[in-house]
Amino acid sequence: MASFSDIGTAAAINILSAIAFLIAFAILRLQPFNDRVYFPKWYLKGIRGTPTHSGAFVNKFVNLDCRTYLRFLNWMPAALRMPEPELIDHAGLDSAVRKCLAIILRTEDNASSKLPVRFEACSDVDLVFRKVDQKCHLLKLFVPVALLAFAVLVPVNWTGDSLEHTRNLTFSNIDKFSISNVPSGSQRFWAHIVMAYIFTFWAFFVLYKEYKRLTNLRLHFLASENRRPDQFTVLVRNIPPDPDESVSEHVEHFFCVNHPDHYLTHQVVRNANALATLVEKKKGLKNRLNYYQNKYDRNPNKKPTTKKGFLGLWGETVDAIDYYTLEIEILSKEEATERERVLNDPNAIVPAAFVSFKSRWAAAVCAQTQQSSNPTTWLTEWAPEPRDSIANIEGIEKVFPFLKVLVENKVTKSVVQGFLPGIALKIFLILLPTILMTMSKIEGYTSLSSLERRSAGKYHLFIIVNVFLGSVVTGTAFEQLKKFIHQSATDIPKTIGVSIPMKATFFITYIMVDGWAGIAGEILRLIPLIIFHLKNAFLVKTEKDREQAMDPGHLDFASSEPRIQLYFLLGLVYSVVTPILLPFIIVFFGFAYLVFRHQIINVYDQKYESAAAFWPDVHRRLIIGMIISQLLLIGLMSTTGLKLSTPFLLVLPILTITFHRFCKGRFEAAFVKFPLQEAMVRDTLERATDPNFNLKSYLQDAFIHPVFNGGEIDKPLAFDEEENNPLVLTKRNSRRNTPNQSKHGSEIGSEAGPQ
Repeated sequence: MASFSDIGTAAAINILSAIAFLIAFAILRLQPFNDRVYFPKWYLKGIRGTPTHSGAFVNKFVNLDCRTYLRFLNWMPAALRMPEPELIDHAGLDSAVRKCLAIILRTEDNASSKLPVRFEACSDVDLVFRKVDQKCHLLKLFVPVALLAFAVLVPVNWTGDSLEHTRNLTFSNIDKFSISNVPSGSQRFWAHIVMAYIFTFWAFFVLYKEYKRLTNLRLHFLASENRRPDQFTVLVRNIPPDPDESVSEHVEHFFCVNHPDHYLTHQVVRNANALATLVEKKKGLKNRLNYYQNKYDRNPNKKPTTKKGFLGLWGETVDAIDYYTLEIEILSKEEATERERVLNDPNAIVPAAFVSFKSRWAAAVCAQTQQSSNPTTWLTEWAPEPRDSIANIEGIEKVFPFLKVLVENKVTKSVVQGFLPGIALKIFLILLPTILMTMSKIEGYTSLSSLERRSAGKYHLFIIVNVFLGSVVTGTAFEQLKKFIHQSATDIPKTIGVSIPMKATFFITYIMVDGWAGIAGEILRLIPLIIFHLKNAFLVKTEKDREQAMDPGHLDFASSEPRIQLYFLLGLVYSVVTPILLPFIIVFFGFAYLVFRHQIINVYDQKYESAAAFWPDVHRRLIIGMIISQLLLIGLMSTTGLKLSTPFLLVLPILTITFHRFCKGRFEAAFVKFPLQEAMVRDTLERATDPNFNLKSYLQDAFIHPVFNGGEIDKPLAFDEEENNPLVLTKRNSRRNTPNQSKHGSEIGSEAGPQ
């Protein structure tokens, strides 16, 4: 069992590690040659350029201005200085909400009232964003809980003196602060039950206010957004096959009949993965050709050369310009052949399409209603933001068949079985988020945001079972093994109930190592720093290469949010059982908020914007954490000998589930549906302010595969060009004389009506 001195030693080590990381970061970020590592977001926005320094050559790499080192910690106030509205405009609503999640439902004060330019004309949005900056309640959930727990529960636990009178039980002084130190059957346990109710209702209040705030924030954010293609477009899946029409013709026919006044155009989904690979390879060759052409232009007297081998490191030496010109010509022919195949091969078209409408209102109606009498066909949903769409259609295949012969070797087999399992487990834990993301792709999700939300759910379940429950149960069993062996089976549940709070020392250490030092390592960005300089030294040939060498990364929702949920769960579980853990949780959330705010402003490049559509999933997992903590408290209190404790505590999970259902019914619709009223207001306002806008050309290429941008592709006519024709042209053959119902039936489309 860890004692106060052990915890103090661990805290000192982790605090020193965190300080070392922060000092290293503060110094490295000042060096000119690291500028693209620590400020990539500003480069991507075109606001920041490569630092230029006059004087000594060393100034290009090292900052020799001693005055800047005296202000090396100014990044901290700078990270807090940007007001919330400006942060939302700079990084997006998703990033702002995820940053708030890092400290659990936090709101700010003393924020500037200056709003981003695009919101200045909308007073309602201004009002909502200003509300975000009110009420300085840092760590609104856990700070009051910690204060109340230390004022009430810590004295109750410390004066219990139960552990000192229990024989053959391993404990330390720190365990005297836990509920385990209260004697069995003591009336002191009512203090814990009352505090459990108070903490639960406080959590209800905070979660309700946060859900309500984010709902209003999301609606106003959507109302203030600039025009985007996904606002007018739905994704249609499970398009039934038709023997007489292609997928594109079938889609056009269906929506011309069923949405005659609103259908505008569509784009079928094509499997162009092979073509995308060729295009990407051709871009790389063109970049190298540009590099050698520029090199030759600077020195025409010397022809640049390269080697045909890997990365030009070995092989036959040839003229670089002629070599890459020839390679590009060969690849261009392959690309043209593959492009022709994709455009003309019916098998390259998948049964899905992006269908665009003349108004947001029409798109909202289509996305939120059933299109066919067969509920398994013509499935519609809002089209993801173009950045959020998954362009590639990936498959799974078996790899590494060549390892079979190698593994069958006896020596190799011994190494594999005796040494690699531990390494494999560590690698598995590192790769787990990627594995879960791949599993979610197999399930058929069509956007990065939905994939990350689904993967986060799987990762959250893994963390609860493997990290939390696994650590509690396994650790308790081994630490109390001696007592288990020498006691009757009926006493084992009581021993487990007493021992569970003692795992708080393990989780305190876990929070310091994974939380404090881990967050400090996040801001240092050591791996991206090394990779950037390796690329810069060996792969960067042009300024475009240097831009591509930057790795701004992003706030990975699929892995970061479940980690936050784990700390939230630990705080809930131990707030009543062992309150001394709460200060470590609070320090983590505060530090995480500061670091993530800095990274969102200066580093992370947001992949997509979902307007906080993930919050219902976050709220549900918060509720799951509350229920788990309540069930564990019920199990623990059942071993204390206090009568009526279980009936009183059973009410808590019932209340929590009821609260969740209330919030779900009250707010969730705003995160999955778009109000028709809001859509009509936006459409009316836009028609009045920009009546001549060509929506058709704006939407025509929004959702085609990236490899077709700027290229030729078959495009359907917009229906407004045919709206004067009451009949919809179709290639479908007449089936009037068919004696029996066709096997396609309504699968072909209910728009044909009875024959």
